[in-house]
Amino acid sequence: MATTPLIRPAQPADAAGIAAVHVDSWRSTYAGMLPDEYLIGLSVDTHARRWRALLSSGVRARRTYVVQGEGQGIVGFASCGPQRTSLAGYGGEFYAVYLADHVHGRGWGRRLLGAMAQDLLGAGLHTAVVWVLRDNPSRFFYERMGGVLLAEQPISFAGQRLSEVAYGWTDLLPLARMSADPHVGS
Repeated sequence: MATTPLIRPAQPADAAGIAAVHVDSWRSTYAGMLPDEYLIGLSVDTHARRWRALLSSGVRARRTYVVQGEGQGIVGFASCGPQRTSLAGYGGEFYAVYLADHVHGRGWGRRLLGAMAQDLLGAGLHTAVVWVLRDNPSRFFYERMGGVLLAEQPISFAGQRLSEVAYGWTDLLPLARMSADPHVGS
């Protein structure tokens, strides 16, 4: 029987759980795209310190949510806020969306993206983009969620030349309705 996840705003005490999902997700998602040495060198402790500092800063512009599975602790997280690039007509951005591999396919990513859409709407941002590596097979999740391919650009990361693509939503309301909790983001 599938359980319903709890999606809630992240707190500084969540930093270690977020960091574990962050590092594990990068290692599984980006294997073969980024150098093995880089992925092996990722540190949960270092990421936990960064997340703790970010979540303790009180900066409202960037909002982070966690996903908790029943009896599983933190199994995912996502961050959103104002767009950091210059794609005209898009005010918000989904900065990161990561779930532990063992919870993929349960609809929790859809609910998490819906929660972030609610948050952006609450901040007066009615449109959004997400940037994702072109070779990341998870990018098609954004297409299933109604994102439209907008742009592609080259980037350099960890000594690699890569391409990233942007998906966009011109109306976040349908996406926001995908959240299981109408009060998320309040």
